[in-house]
Amino acid sequence: MEVTYRLILPEDNAPLAEMIRKVFREFKIDRPGTVYTDPTTDHLYELFQVPKAEYWIAETNGEIVGGCGIYPSNGLPEGCAELVKFYVAASVRGTGIGKQLMAQCIDSAREQDYQQLYLESLPELEKAVGMYEKAGFHRLQQPVGDTGHYACTVWMLKDL
Repeated sequence: MEVTYRLILPEDNAPLAEMIRKVFREFKIDRPGTVYTDPTTDHLYELFQVPKAEYWIAETNGEIVGGCGIYPSNGLPEGCAELVKFYVAASVRGTGIGKQLMAQCIDSAREQDYQQLYLESLPELEKAVGMYEKAGFHRLQQPVGDTGHYACTVWMLKDL
């Protein structure tokens, strides 16, 4: 399978939002206080047009099968970005696409001179949480910053 990794384009908004919401429905986490109901999910290209933010797309045969970004979320400490909106379609999980997307975002964060990456997740996404732990993220006892995703109960941080 040939995979293309590239930065987000305006025309990615609708198919990316649909893929993300499909993942939420699959894991039965389609509830308020998550990316599922966040209005920015429909406008990710525009959201990432701020300094020191990047969103990476994984594409196979012209279809978006994954995405992950870094973002300077409100309230994070100086030198810290958030690893955000990281989702991979069920059809390609276990192929290394997610691992490659995360590696690309970690590299981007380093290139942007971030010293830490923060993320929020849900217990239902246990395989993803395990992947984060293998990548060097450690769990926190409480959230950092003000993401607005109050339903998330897993908070993690990685030193770069």
